[in-house]
Amino acid sequence: MSMNVSQGGGDDEEQAIADINVTPLVDVMLVLLIIFLITLPVVKQAQPVTLPKVSNIETRPKPENIELSIVEGGDIWLGARKFSGQRELKEYIISRATEVPQPEVHIRADSMVRYESVGRAIMAVQLGGIVRVAFITEPPAR
Repeated sequence: MSMNVSQGGGDDEEQAIADINVTPLVDVMLVLLIIFLITLPVVKQAQPVTLPKVSNIETRPKPENIELSIVEGGDIWLGARKFSGQRELKEYIISRATEVPQPEVHIRADSMVRYESVGRAIMAVQLGGIVRVAFITEPPAR
């Protein structure tokens, strides 16, 4: 806080104070700075994630690969063969996992399929012993 005090006797006229009191301004700015420092981590809630880039890679299916189709109801098909459940799919995968080279599993899932059905298919493939699993998608519209 600043104050102007006269040094002389009572004959000096009172002079107007020409200094600006910046103390309230500094107080407000410090409060705003503290508020921003506290709220900044709250605003940034998402974890940093590197999102996959869309690329159109031409695939040439190999005859040894296993191409599974999962339809809207959650049924799993291999060509014209329908698997009755996860256990039957796992048994089929176990029988094919011993081949050299080991086949890849390509999963084609309908866009309306629940993720649960896709997850169960992936689990059956993993429990069957096949390591490489890929998803077949449509290229983006241009």
